[in-house]
Amino acid sequence: MGSKPAPFSDIGKRAKDLLTKDYNYDHKFTLSILSSTGMGFTATGLKKDEVFVGDINTLYKSKNTVVDVKVDTYSNVSTKVTVNDILPSTKAAFSFKIPDHKSGKLDVQYFHHHAAIESSIGLNPNPLLDFSAAIGSSNLSLGGEVGFDTASSSFIKYNAGIGLNKPDFSAALLLMDKGQTLKASYVHSVNPFHSVAAEMTHRFSSLENSFTIGSSHAVDPFTVVKTRFSDNGKAAMLYQHEWRPKSLITFSAEYDSKTTHAANPKYGIALALKP
Repeated sequence: MGSKPAPFSDIGKRAKDLLTKDYNYDHKFTLSILSSTGMGFTATGLKKDEVFVGDINTLYKSKNTVVDVKVDTYSNVSTKVTVNDILPSTKAAFSFKIPDHKSGKLDVQYFHHHAAIESSIGLNPNPLLDFSAAIGSSNLSLGGEVGFDTASSSFIKYNAGIGLNKPDFSAALLLMDKGQTLKASYVHSVNPFHSVAAEMTHRFSSLENSFTIGSSHAVDPFTVVKTRFSDNGKAAMLYQHEWRPKSLITFSAEYDSKTTHAANPKYGIALALKP
């Protein structure tokens, strides 16, 4: 990628991943089994009075094409076909779901040395249009995104942001929700094993402020512990261990001190297996 800027959706991603990635709550149990041939199975167990939901993935790869087919236990079929370098520095993806005939969507990405452009259009009579662009470099990028609903002839979103990325820290400032929300985030690598992150949100309409802080600690080369605290009284913890190459077990829990059921924290377990 060199000095190319990341897509607009990646602005603030490092802090977001530290604060939210891999957390799994509501007494959920997730099992993912992947093989080197691309076949995969995912099962999610919900609360005791609900059922297990399973997905079967089939993945086909060639030099420039990836075909991903997912079938769940409700007989829904999701298909995504991705073609790389259909034009220089361009990636195109076509996706649809069966039996939902209005779910077709076409995504196109274009990466230039100083720009990253993404667009999406729904393949139906009244499609939703999404467009985002970022300019700059891998260290500093400025961008925005818009969404347009052709059925109502109105803009459903427009956001803007700026991101600064260095090897040991990353900072981002985003104007979201049609200019109604300002979000600032920062993540700092204290050393190769420990990182901290903070995110603050200000809502102009209500003049409310909220913040979240978190940390990530590599206990050893195979074990990561993450923590998160929010001003709304919620505290979360995550423990992830790689017990064999690319096979992970993750335990996460959240405690809400402001609810009447504070004595019963939410928790979840995820197990990913790869032969």
